[in-house]
Parts: sequence; C-alpha cells; structure tokens
Amino acid sequence: MVIQEKVVIGVDIGTTSTKAVVFSEQGRVLASHAVDYSMIQPYPGWAEQDPEELFAAVIQAVGGVTVRYAIRPEQVKALGFSAAMHSVMAIDKDGKPLTNLIIWADNRSVSQAERVLKEQRGIDIYRRTGTPIHPMSPLVKLLWLKEEQPDIFRNARRFVSVKDYVLYRLYGEYVTDHSLASATGLFRLSTLDWDEDVLSFLGIGREHLPRLVSATHILQGMKKEWAEKMGVAPSVPVIIGASDGVLANIGVGAVLPGEAAITIGTSGAVRTIAAKPTTDEKGRTFCYALTPGYWVVGGPTNNGGILLRWLRDEFGAQEREVAKKLGVDPYDLLTKYAERVPPGAEGLLFLPFLSGERAPYWNANARGTFFGLSLHHKREHFIRAVMEGVCFSILSVALAIRDVTGPMEEIRVSGGFAKSPFWRQILSDMLGKPLIVPQTHEASALGAAAVALHALGELPSLGMVKTWIDTTACHEPNEAHTRIYAELFDLYVRLYERLKEEFDMIAAFQRRNG
Repeated sequence: MVIQEKVVIGVDIGTTSTKAVVFSEQGRVLASHAVDYSMIQPYPGWAEQDPEELFAAVIQAVGGVTVRYAIRPEQVKALGFSAAMHSVMAIDKDGKPLTNLIIWADNRSVSQAERVLKEQRGIDIYRRTGTPIHPMSPLVKLLWLKEEQPDIFRNARRFVSVKDYVLYRLYGEYVTDHSLASATGLFRLSTLDWDEDVLSFLGIGREHLPRLVSATHILQGMKKEWAEKMGVAPSVPVIIGASDGVLANIGVGAVLPGEAAITIGTSGAVRTIAAKPTTDEKGRTFCYALTPGYWVVGGPTNNGGILLRWLRDEFGAQEREVAKKLGVDPYDLLTKYAERVPPGAEGLLFLPFLSGERAPYWNANARGTFFGLSLHHKREHFIRAVMEGVCFSILSVALAIRDVTGPMEEIRVSGGFAKSPFWRQILSDMLGKPLIVPQTHEASALGAAAVALHALGELPSLGMVKTWIDTTACHEPNEAHTRIYAELFDLYVRLYERLKEEFDMIAAFQRRNG
C-alpha cells in the first residue's frame, strides 16, 4: 500500500510502546506502526524505563510507517505528540540522563507521599495544582530523589518528562506543554505557570524545569539526522500536543461538558470536560489543562486489563493451550467462561488493587482481595469477579467525578476492554448508563493529530472531531443487573474502608520481605 495524500502523524508515547498513526486530514486512520519496549523493575515497587530506548522507539515508529507506506516528506503536514503522564528523570548539564525515566507506575515514594498528605501542605498543593498527592506524582518522586539520592538531585540541571526529553533530542531545547505540566504537581492551574511555593518546598527553581508552552505550540527546525531517519522534512511543523489522557477524550469525541470518556487498557481512567479548573474538596480527582476553555477532570485507576492478563498468565495455562489449538485468542475463552456466571459472580467480590490504587482512594498500599469465596465457586467465577472488580473501580471514579462536575450525559468507551461486548455490557449495567463505542482504537494519537490541525488553523474547533468518529455499538443497561451491582458496590466500598489498616500492614510486610 502506498499513501498518496497529505497526512498528519500522531505520535503516542505510551507505557508499553510508541505508536505512529497516520491520519488523513479528515481524521481517517491510514496506517500505523508500533515499537514495543520493556519496563525496568530493579526493586519491588519500582518502575522505570530506559529513556534512550524510548527515544529510539519514537524514531523507529515514525520512520517505520513512512518507509512501509512510501510516505514522502512533503506529504507530512505535521506531527502531533501524545505521551503518558507522571514520568520524570534527571538530566545533567550536558543533556545526559542521570537516571532512568521513573514512570507513573513507580511506588518507591510511598513514605514521602504519606508524609506530605499528613500535612496541610498536601491538600493545599492538590487544590492549587490539580494533581493528587500520590507516588505517581512527579512532585513526590522528586522529593524521594532529593532525600534518597541527594547527589543526583544536586547535580541535576533539569527534571523532565519523557516527551520533554524526546523533544530536547529532536530540537535541543527543553519545553513542556501545559497539559503534561499540570500532571506534575508543580504547576499552578490558576496562572498556567510553575508553582513557586512547590518549587521552594522542593528546593529547585524554574531553571530546573522546561519552558512552559501551550498544547498548540509549534516546533520547527528539527535536527537533520533525526528528520532523515523519520522520513520527514526538518521544517515539518511538530505540535507539542498534550498528555495521552486528555487527548484520548478528543480522540473518542468526548469534548464538551457532560461528555465523559472511559478508557480501560493496561490501567483505566474516567475523564470529563470542564470549562474551568475544578478540583474536589476530598482530593479524589485530578484536573489537567488541555487548551484554553478545555480542562479535563477525572481519575485514573491502576488496575485495568493488566488484571485479566495476570489471570491469563498465572492461572490460564489450560485456556492458552486450548486457544492455541483452536486458533483463537485466550482472552475470548476466558470471557466465554465468565459469561456462564450470573452478575455478581454468585457472591464472589474482588477488590482489584493488585498494583495499589490511584483514584478515588490514592492509596499505594491497597491490595487485591477476593471476598465471599466458598466451595461452589469455580474458575469462571474468578474470571467474572476480576472483570467486575475492574468495573467497580471505574464506577468508584465515575461517582467521584459526578460529585465534582455534575452528571455524565454521554459516556464513550475505548481501550482494549472495548473489544469485548461482554465486558462493555458489565460496565453499562454497573454504571446504569448507556455506553457509546466509537470507531477508534487510537484515541490519544487521533487527539494529537486533531490538536496539530487545530494549531495549524485547519480545524477551527476541537469539537469538530466528533464528526470524524463513527459509532460501532451502543449498550443499554439491564436494570435488574444494575440493582445487583448497586448492592455489591456498597459492600465493595465498605470492604475497602474496613481493610485500609490491614492493607497498610500487609504492604509493609511485603516491602520488608521483598
């Protein structure tokens, strides 16, 4: 296949891979190429990545798609960037990494987060910055670095995210967009600037951080070496874009107040649009910038599709073998088993906190728990309970967001879970709301492409993206199932509250014993 028309390339730097997705000027997916990479976990609770490996993945992803589809440099109107939030790394005076990239899943700074939360400073910082105090937050990661690796902290010339580093390699300057900055805990929402009180608390200055720009900021004059390897012109406009979460809202068409996007991939998130910065008095939700007049209020969960993968890998050897013989996906078999079980898994309830939890509890010590187990429960009950547990975590976030921004009138879903009609129906039943399934599996990349066209003046309003997106399915809730899930959700919340102290105890035991 050879692509002849003008294109926009959305580059999505994710947790497990970087994707370069080629779009037409009307938002049609024409081609894509992904480059995978690994996570480094040198100690329990740590989660790092090699910044050089991620930078190489960006070059290879874009270069791979332009070569494979014979896209000429003059065809590429622009590149738009998306990146995962909450990453941070230290850079020396020569632009060399002093650390690996510490990513969102890293929990090493649990004690720092707990200490800041116990002080009034914690809730004040959240209200100003919109980023809850949690080990995921770069603010807390930097505090850990200051206390545990003071030499590195002292010798660092810059602290940057993965996208900041990629753009530095491409252009030789440190810039970051308001969206990624607003997910650091260092950025004051009311002024769109670094928060001087937080910087003073950490003992750093604004010279240690990238220059702040809007999501529509255009970079030009790419270093020739990298432009050639990617198959683009050095003069191609590169729009800095935003974080993957807020761009996913655009990419599924949830672009107005009252419209929500729910994504369940490796992890999960619920996000809706607000016209102004909005935080929660209980500190349950985040608030991140996108573009003027667009603020994204939501909450992320740590435990999404990764739990079904855990179930498949650790307990699904039989399904993997059967699936291999039949030539089908093991996940399809797991789902078929779960479909045999009625809603509520006949009283088997799962708290899905295998990776701790972010919203709405922001508790890195939370742990997974099966409750109500009895002799009649079989493997299919466990499978359904895990799928329902993920949806319960999404429901808990959705209810917190409703308290902050009001009812969700339209809900659009995406991510790996959206490929399963059965799992989508569970979520619709649990929320008691219809779900719309847009025809896109590259929501963040599409959002990045849309922001790029908006920056070039070729897309007057981001709301126009809605016209690009077809709907593939719509789910209506089963009222009887909704009543069952409402009863169980009350128990889910009570269990979490009663087990908080025990979670702390078992988490401390696990850390002591590796």
